[in-house]
Amino acid sequence: MEVTSPVREVLVTGNKTYHDVSHDICRHVEAKPNPKWLAAMAVSLGAFLIGGYALAITLWDGIGMWGLNKTVGWAWDITNFVWWVGIGHAGTLISAVLLLFRQKWRTSINRAAEAMTIFAVICALLFPLIHTGRPWLSFYWFVPIPNTWGSLWVNFHSPLLWDFFAISTYFTVSLVFWYIGLIPDFATIRDRATNKISKAIYGALSFGWDGAAKTWQRYETVSLVLAGLATPLVLSVHTIVSMDFATSVIPGWHTTIFPPYFVAGAIFSGFAMVLTLMLVTRKVYNLEDYITINHIELMNIIIMITGSIVGVAYITELFMAWYSGVQYEQYAFLNRATGPYWWAYWAMMTCNVISPQLFWFKKIRTSLWATFILSIVVNIGMWFERFVIIVTSLHRDYLPSSWAMFSPTIYDMGIYLFSFGLFFTLFFSFAKFFPVINMAEVKAVLKSSSGEIENKK
Repeated sequence: MEVTSPVREVLVTGNKTYHDVSHDICRHVEAKPNPKWLAAMAVSLGAFLIGGYALAITLWDGIGMWGLNKTVGWAWDITNFVWWVGIGHAGTLISAVLLLFRQKWRTSINRAAEAMTIFAVICALLFPLIHTGRPWLSFYWFVPIPNTWGSLWVNFHSPLLWDFFAISTYFTVSLVFWYIGLIPDFATIRDRATNKISKAIYGALSFGWDGAAKTWQRYETVSLVLAGLATPLVLSVHTIVSMDFATSVIPGWHTTIFPPYFVAGAIFSGFAMVLTLMLVTRKVYNLEDYITINHIELMNIIIMITGSIVGVAYITELFMAWYSGVQYEQYAFLNRATGPYWWAYWAMMTCNVISPQLFWFKKIRTSLWATFILSIVVNIGMWFERFVIIVTSLHRDYLPSSWAMFSPTIYDMGIYLFSFGLFFTLFFSFAKFFPVINMAEVKAVLKSSSGEIENKK
């Protein structure tokens, strides 16, 4: 009996040639901005400017403009910081980990995911800088440099300082990895350019790329080395962010499950944001042949798995609070579910635990509209998760006389809006002036993963 192995789903449809790949991806860089792009950029710039006003007032008058109080000293600022860092996780995972595992389906989505990582980390760093109250002096506070005010050596025992080193390393490696991957594509745009200015700009960005075999060998070697360096960062960065909470003694925070739970949650939210962005990019730039239903389904499977891990972590937290026998720990979790912020807790549980389970159904995980809506729902739930962990653990102190509620002001919300404006302005600029899909890597898998196979099935 003859057994024929099933052929995998194609990754590039439409029977594309190498020329088609170059043309389809370069045309968005070479053409004038289309009305859809201009409208999206106008909205993001509007959010950037409105939020910029809230940021300017906060810098002028101080963070007393926020809704913080003596009991809740952290709220929207650290919530948004952890949320943005989490979103940046998917880029490194798609780029580095899937590259090392030779997963070909990453090729059409890794470029946008890497860019998203860099922009998300920039947005994340905004919040701790503002929280210092005087961000123009933050350089002296983060880096141990003797100065005229005396020695301001930082406390290396503080997890907040570990954040600085972990995230700056993550940002640097991600930026280098992203740029290295762009060099062959910059050379393609340079060779196609008819405008002298464009030819000069992309020629400088391509670093004299000549496409020789030796050049490709060095490129692939550097890519693998950077992937090897970046892979531990997927685990380390959000692990260290979680230690802001896990190394404290506050009920609801002091738990050893936080590092793996935060990493799974970060991948969960990061993949959701990648899907949100790629579905929009796919539609606006007509890239349906490169970002296929197969890509979307595989990403939805990862969201389903990581969402299930997050759900197990939630249940484990509740069990350990009960099993510990510590009344303060038990009250912290009871207060989350039934206290004044119960609505945030149940929004978190609904969005993060229940909604990803819908992806068990193939019809839903291959539906573009269902995927788009659920990807937004997941990120709403992950924001509520950080809000619940931070605010509900702080607003009920050991002394009832210290109990306080947190309510955001328009300046809290304005700076959050500013971070969205900054993120989408950077992403839309990237999508217009840089190739949003890695042409070189798509061409590398074209013969083995194109529509030609589909015709032979």
